[in-house]
Amino acid sequence: MHHTLTVLGSTGSIGTQTLEAARLLGFRITALTANKNVPLMERQAREFRPALIAMADEAAAREMRIRLADTGIKVLSGVPGVCEAAAQDAEIVESSLVGIAGLLPTLAAIRGGNRRIALANKETLVCAGRIVKREILERGCELIPVDSEHSAIFQCLMGGAGCEVKRILLTASGGPFRTLTREELYAVTPARALRHPNWDMGAKVTVDSASMMNKGLEVIEAMHLFDVAPDRIAVLVHPQSVVHSAVEFCDNSVIAQLGVPDMRLPIQLALTYPARLPSLAGELYLNKIGSLTFEEPDLEKFRCLAIALKTAPRADAAPAVMNAANEVAVRAFLDGRIGFMDIPDMVERAISDFGNSPADTVEDILAADKLTRGSIKVN
Repeated sequence: MHHTLTVLGSTGSIGTQTLEAARLLGFRITALTANKNVPLMERQAREFRPALIAMADEAAAREMRIRLADTGIKVLSGVPGVCEAAAQDAEIVESSLVGIAGLLPTLAAIRGGNRRIALANKETLVCAGRIVKREILERGCELIPVDSEHSAIFQCLMGGAGCEVKRILLTASGGPFRTLTREELYAVTPARALRHPNWDMGAKVTVDSASMMNKGLEVIEAMHLFDVAPDRIAVLVHPQSVVHSAVEFCDNSVIAQLGVPDMRLPIQLALTYPARLPSLAGELYLNKIGSLTFEEPDLEKFRCLAIALKTAPRADAAPAVMNAANEVAVRAFLDGRIGFMDIPDMVERAISDFGNSPADTVEDILAADKLTRGSIKVN
């Protein structure tokens, strides 16, 4: 068992559930980071007593220094502070930051060397997968996925050698709008988009699930995690969210991982692998579920998924541009400045304009991200 843990993004949905598992398993917390949720970070810091914390928001960091003045906990600020926290000596670093903000801290954690990276920040691999995988190999790190689908694939792959894999079957709930028509999607509001039928997630990820961009990002993530070409990854809509994903092998057998829709399952496995321990997640009773169904995704209705699938094979900056444009569009949708169906339009235009930029270095990726965000005009 590992014993020390750093959590990047500790006040978010994944981060708070990770600390639940850490509490259960008796982990010592080395460092915590967040953006600006001062009250929750104070509670976490006082309970787990890490050597240091980092707040990306400068004002939040100033307030935390005042609040924690009696504790001796060091408070860092900004992106450099988050990266310094990520580089602290810990056996496991979990990266659960949202969006491109997770890239530099995750790389800082990897460059700490010889540790486990529990990755819940899919954008890191979407935007810079080749770079990140190269660093992982060079630094002798172990990469364990935390996303429920990728954790499921990781577990299924224990049943066969990599050379025996025929296809990865990546499941998707279909989100809250699976049964709506394309015309009905034009009237979708942020409040409706945030009501996911199965999962409790942060706002950005929930909207991505509603547009199925989340599944497109996960296809690209799976490519890099498991060294599989995109044409060997099939997306299946599975509304019950019980089969978290599956792997088809060369003999046509399929191994699937099932469980209740509870992120505490993959989170804990990422911390305890190769061991399995009792968890806080509930038991799965198949007799109570009754039936499990699967269907093809509607790529005409959910254009974000179609755009991501088309972008997946590209080796230029197109995936990073797609991610940046989607982050901007989702924020604009949540703020009520654009409609739900404007999201894929904005993403497609950005890829057309900037997707052929180079993507050979981290600096290339960040430049493409900045250029994309600066070019998008939202009323």
